[in-house]
Amino acid sequence: MSFLEIKELKKVYFTRVGGNQVTALKNIDFTVEEGEYTAIMGESGSGKTTLLNTIALLDQPTEGKILLKGKDLASMKDKEIASFRRNHLGYVFQDFNLLDTFTLEDNIMLPLVLAGEEYQNMRNKMIPIAETLSIDHLLEKYPYEVSGGEKQRAAVARAMITNPDLILADEPTGALDSHSTDELLKYFSEINDKGQTLLMVTHSVKAASFAKRILFIQDGKIFHQLYKGERTQKEMYEEISHTLTMLTKGAK
Repeated sequence: MSFLEIKELKKVYFTRVGGNQVTALKNIDFTVEEGEYTAIMGESGSGKTTLLNTIALLDQPTEGKILLKGKDLASMKDKEIASFRRNHLGYVFQDFNLLDTFTLEDNIMLPLVLAGEEYQNMRNKMIPIAETLSIDHLLEKYPYEVSGGEKQRAAVARAMITNPDLILADEPTGALDSHSTDELLKYFSEINDKGQTLLMVTHSVKAASFAKRILFIQDGKIFHQLYKGERTQKEMYEEISHTLTMLTKGAK
């Protein structure tokens, strides 16, 4: 049994105006093994963020199964979802989703607060993560007082603090400068090397080149994948660029 299994996943939306049907995901099938670092690439509107949000239980699939360690997430009841997401999934948003009225410390510890943990236990879990991400000196600051890269590192710390089974990241470098991007991607590689499973949606060839496998999605379907294997990061970058060019030409 694979760590994460997506089986015949389908998502249909109905527009508010006119009630037109839009199929965002069309019978998606793929698996992710424990400890994998997988990137999902595709043009805007291809369905990649919808796919990630569905796996994260932020959206319900129309049909299909999402199995995480054998548990079918798609069949979970609403009252189970929030607790399961908090305890088993870490989500990193492109726009950080930090609360401006909370310090970075409070933002990072929020999942543990919601889980009812004691303050000292929360601190004991938070400090090592904050130190690793080099934001331990910023914990008393508010999001509007720090840079975009520092906000994203706080968001990653919040996603990591529950020791989740799976980290989901939606365009995590999209709002970052090149230096902050390099720092974040380096950290993702480090936690993956320690066994953390990651699934990342990205437009960035550079970000995707850090992953060990790339899934290419178009018009709601996964139709190609690329494994890093023994390629260097530079070789992976070139191969992804070449693949995207070929896929774009083929779609015309």
